[in-house]
Amino acid sequence: MSDGDAISVLYASCFRRLVVQLYAVTGDLSEAQEAVQEAFTRALLSPRRFAALENPEAWLRRVAVNWARSRFRRRRVLDGLLRRIGPPPAVADHSPEHLALLAALRELPAGQRHALALHYLVDLPVDEVADTLGVSAGTVKSRLSRGRHALAALLTDTDDTETRRIDARS
Repeated sequence: MSDGDAISVLYASCFRRLVVQLYAVTGDLSEAQEAVQEAFTRALLSPRRFAALENPEAWLRRVAVNWARSRFRRRRVLDGLLRRIGPPPAVADHSPEHLALLAALRELPAGQRHALALHYLVDLPVDEVADTLGVSAGTVKSRLSRGRHALAALLTDTDDTETRRIDARS
């Protein structure tokens, strides 16, 4: 049996038990599941070393508990920082136009959506968008152009649909 197969067998036999144990530690089922999954992920990173352990389940438990504790500490520090700086400013615009724009953006391919968001919403110049996305400036310009045209078509369709709905009601 390969090392990976041994980890699969161990996963099948003790995943639930470890989740129950971590649930008792964390008090949060999803947090417990994440901790146990993280422990198995670390086991998969070095399967030979893991296979040589005398008690692999105890090692998984220890890794999961340590991961959950570290995450709890980081979250507590972040919560303290957030309390000091106060609540974020309200920036959500719930106007129909804004909601239509967000819906249209979600329909675009990821490359166009990212380029448009970084250039127009974050206000980055084309060169910075290119650096951020790891593409050339020409690619960013192309994505911006195609994205603008696609957005215009999507938003025009939305406006026509709304106009037809209003006309149908009259």
